[in-house]
Amino acid sequence: MIRLIAMDLDGTLLDSRWQVPAVNRKAIARAIDSGVHVAVVTGRRFAFAQPITEQLDPRVALIANNGALITTPRGETLLRHLLPREVARRVLEATTAFRAHAAVVFDRKGPGQIVYERIDWADPMRRSYFERNRPYLAESCPLEASLVEDPLQVMYTGPVAPMRRLVAQLSELPFAGDFAVAMAEYEQRDFTIVDVIERTCSKGNALRDWAARLGVGREEILAIGDNLNDRDMLAFAGQAVVMDNAVPELKTLGWPVTLSNDDGGVAVAIERYVFADRES
Repeated sequence: MIRLIAMDLDGTLLDSRWQVPAVNRKAIARAIDSGVHVAVVTGRRFAFAQPITEQLDPRVALIANNGALITTPRGETLLRHLLPREVARRVLEATTAFRAHAAVVFDRKGPGQIVYERIDWADPMRRSYFERNRPYLAESCPLEASLVEDPLQVMYTGPVAPMRRLVAQLSELPFAGDFAVAMAEYEQRDFTIVDVIERTCSKGNALRDWAARLGVGREEILAIGDNLNDRDMLAFAGQAVVMDNAVPELKTLGWPVTLSNDDGGVAVAIERYVFADRES
């Protein structure tokens, strides 16, 4: 029997207009009313995810920053894993060719949550993100000077091809064991997000820690995702479900596929694996 639902945000809970379909909200509310725990597990940071989780039941937990931060929807920190600032510094120094794509993300309130060396407000790929996150942005030149405390992550954003080269370069660094890498790839948009996080961090490990805190076994977990950074979360859960719009790699791993994010795939998965099980 499923006692915990863990779902990704972008491409999973959200449709292609970045809205929560009504059928998903209703399914989540029904699950919680029946005693099931629900967690949103996302690569987004808390402030960027909170406006969405606020549309859901206040008992929904938020696992943000690819597992580096677990909070209540109101922002109470429950678990946190920071990237040591010296590791972040070494990563930045080893990837100077990708400096235009880099930012450092901190667990702070207000301005300075996301620090870039220089913000190009005319950048067509990131302009919308910059505008939506304007109150939280800051600049620091060089970017390493921002590391006055341990960050949550070093974040890179850019087209698919250079971000794949970046991931390959990161994997070859002599200190690659000192950090973890999470990647979300959107080929149709030619856009990729690469997060360098604390070495034990991942969506899967965060889900493991959260389930243990709740006293839920992995066989009692339903996980739903669509992208590369969801893979270990899906692998940890007793029941994994992949969105129809998922990246091709996830759809080759044998997990059942639900409808797309535009067709209420989350609600369909909840109905099938939570309620059908209870009613059978």
